Amino acid sequence: MHLGWRTETGMKRLSILIEILLMSALVAFGAEKPSSASDPALRAKLLAAREAVWMAWFHNDQDALKRLLPVDLIAINYGEQEWQNLQQTLQAAQQFAARGGKLVSLKFERTEIQVYGDVAVLYSLFTLETEEGGKRKRNAGRAIEIFRGNGDTWVNTGWHLDSGT
Repeated sequence: MHLGWRTETGMKRLSILIEILLMSALVAFGAEKPSSASDPALRAKLLAAREAVWMAWFHNDQDALKRLLPVDLIAINYGEQEWQNLQQTLQAAQQFAARGGKLVSLKFERTEIQVYGDVAVLYSLFTLETEEGGKRKRNAGRAIEIFRGNGDTWVNTGWHLDSGT
């Protein structure tokens, strides 16, 4: 049976379905009522945690990635059909570096944050520019990232990146 997930409309429906399932799971497991993370210190910690993960990946900092990402990571990446686990994510960072890949710029134009106890969900619009083999490539899209509080740190348990179209 063909569900049409690969069409533009299908991808939008899939994105909405993922968000509904995430919110349903949080409610089912007794998460607290969401807040907008209006506490400036909490917002700063979450944004710093996100920045650390992106920078560690683009700079192939394997030790940092192993600290910032859990063993049960699920990563849905921009333009890829297959989801990645931790090992595949570590390998992808290594491969990017091995090809001489470099991050030229990364900007988050908008970020909304919801906090449910020790779980935070970041919704963002981003643009990034990379360089490989002397060629620059620009991507823009949306990110949904899930973080779990672990004491005074936040661990990125998974993400979904898409083009936003």
